[in-house]
Amino acid sequence: MTTSPRNATDIPRFALYGEHIPAEAVHVELIETRSRLHDWHIARHTHPGLFQVLFLLRGSVRAAIEEAVWERKGPVAITVHPSVVHGFDFAEGAQGYVLTVDQNVLFATHDHHDDLFAPLFVEPLSLALARQPRARIEALLRNMVEEAAWPQQGNALMLEWLARSVLLLLARVHAEHSAATRSGQGEFRLFAAFRAAVEQRYKDGAPVAHYADLLRVTPVRLNRLCLKMAGKSAFDIVQDRLMLEACRKLTYAPSSVASIAYELGFQDPAYFSRAFKRHAGITPKEYRARRAA
Repeated sequence: MTTSPRNATDIPRFALYGEHIPAEAVHVELIETRSRLHDWHIARHTHPGLFQVLFLLRGSVRAAIEEAVWERKGPVAITVHPSVVHGFDFAEGAQGYVLTVDQNVLFATHDHHDDLFAPLFVEPLSLALARQPRARIEALLRNMVEEAAWPQQGNALMLEWLARSVLLLLARVHAEHSAATRSGQGEFRLFAAFRAAVEQRYKDGAPVAHYADLLRVTPVRLNRLCLKMAGKSAFDIVQDRLMLEACRKLTYAPSSVASIAYELGFQDPAYFSRAFKRHAGITPKEYRARRAA
């Protein structure tokens, strides 16, 4: 690791990774593209107005984050706020991506969802990536590289959408890490087991007591856990999953409403219609008509 500059005024301030030029709103590149040119060493610097995420998928890195030094192995994501002084020393052959996003892409939107991304950049984070989110994130990043290499109509908008999708998946990873920390690994695993059971059995019409027996806890404890982790009762979580499937079938399947009701475990189509209306505010037929319009 190179010696750090003696004061803040000595820290290079880049518009983008090594360039003193205005950056595009979204930039993505392979780790090896730039690091190989610099003997796998990126000196300490900042990116005013730019948020950055290092996605190390294979290999290792020694990351200088402010005064701390993090030793990390992939797959891992490291988030960096614009004012954070940072530098990287990669193991030779490290693979992954560096995503740089202008602050206006995240926080000057009109959809009121920018608060989803804020927890990623309140402070520098190191987030281990499990297989499933890693695969989805890596696929999106590959698409971004391809889009940047062959820009077509709507290129900037496409890159912004892809960048937001990547960061939203990362925000979910962070939320799961935070939930596990707040609730303890035991409770988090129990909640994950409940969600997995719901995914397998939501069409069965089983009561909450059935899920509680399956997980070897009381219905009261299961409900308290669901309220704590999701803000909803266990029954509501099962119903939400059932109605999500109903919405999908009403949108994409040509089956009649009665057939869909039977497929979802309802013995009485009229009862299904009433349950759907309580959930969606409109009848299944009205929902299907609106989706088809």
